Amino acid sequence: MSSLFEEIPVDSVGEVPTRRVTITVNGQRRAAEIEPRLLLAHLLRQGFKLTGTHTGCDTTNCGACTVLFDGHPVKSCTMLAVQADGHEVRTVEGLASSQQLSPVQEGFKQEHGLQCGFCTPGMMMAATALLEENDDPTEDEVRFALSGNLCRCTGYQNIVKAVLWAAAKKRGAAPASEEE
Repeated sequence: MSSLFEEIPVDSVGEVPTRRVTITVNGQRRAAEIEPRLLLAHLLRQGFKLTGTHTGCDTTNCGACTVLFDGHPVKSCTMLAVQADGHEVRTVEGLASSQQLSPVQEGFKQEHGLQCGFCTPGMMMAATALLEENDDPTEDEVRFALSGNLCRCTGYQNIVKAVLWAAAKKRGAAPASEEE
């Protein structure tokens, strides 16, 4: 009777194969040689040094790791980096230009949409995805779009106000706090 262990060549035990991936991150093509089991969140944070993507739970519950994958919000803590090969990923670092904050970032600043800031990058990415599909969401639509992201510090009210502020700014309407 043979066992699985006898069939594995001794010199390959403990070696983990790697795979080359190429991902467009925040508009820039990036390549890396990675282990197939590496999570996208870890490639972004450790491999590409984009530490705005936070990992809080590793179970998709908190949403702090939310990034845009081909324009759609995904939780990068449970997505393998090899799945992103050939795709486009946008992180919170890709929201602002060197000259100006994005409307969502500006909204979080104007409406005090953060406290400790740990959930903020994921919230901003979920909000960005919403506003790219709907630039005039209702409060309920904002709350639904953010429902996969947890904040343990706020009551969410200022986060919702921040997204609505950003929507108004994006549409060219004067945000409510600027009208006062």
